[in-house]
Amino acid sequence: MSDVDVTGPLIRDLVSWIAERPRPYADVMDAWRTSCPRLTIWEDAVDLGYVRREAQDGPGQMIVVTDRGRDYLAGTSRN
Repeated sequence: MSDVDVTGPLIRDLVSWIAERPRPYADVMDAWRTSCPRLTIWEDAVDLGYVRREAQDGPGQMIVVTDRGRDYLAGTSRN
């Protein structure tokens, strides 16, 4: 089993969760950060361009799904 086989469904879960509504960065880190070097779900989703950080009024940042992330969820991604 390759790393993609393991992380693909988890990346989809993360992107789907954020697609429900923008999430505060701290909440995303609490729920999805891992110290396991083989499960880089958050980093992979960012590197693939599926999610991004956006500034908000007040402290912190919000995490939102990009157009590319929405295409991925819809099954129209080219990755």
